[in-house]
Amino acid sequence: MGRPYSMDLRERVVAAIEGGMSTGEAADQFSIGKATASAWARLKRATGSLVPPKQGKPKGLVLDAHADFILGLIEENPDVTLDEMAGASLVNAVSCLSERRCGSSSTGTTCAQKRPRMQASRSAPT
Repeated sequence: MGRPYSMDLRERVVAAIEGGMSTGEAADQFSIGKATASAWARLKRATGSLVPPKQGKPKGLVLDAHADFILGLIEENPDVTLDEMAGASLVNAVSCLSERRCGSSSTGTTCAQKRPRMQASRSAPT
């Protein structure tokens, strides 16, 4: 993932737009996209700041919402398996986790994150 543009550039672009230059003209002058210049101007109007938002996914796991349920099952039976947890009707999260670990499922369906393998190309070497 690329880095955000510098604060100096953001400030100069927004200052040019606020000074009467059109968004397209400012984008051309500073060699950035029109949408980027427009987004920066909107951000400045809405928040008063040009600080870029944090990049990447927020931290957390798929099973965070089910932590109490899972910990309760483990307290009841410390030797509980993933398959037993999935049998205890924990939405789809544990079964999805189980499929990712073993690569198969008891129902024959695949997890949303799992994709079938692509066939090799016949026209080009792979």
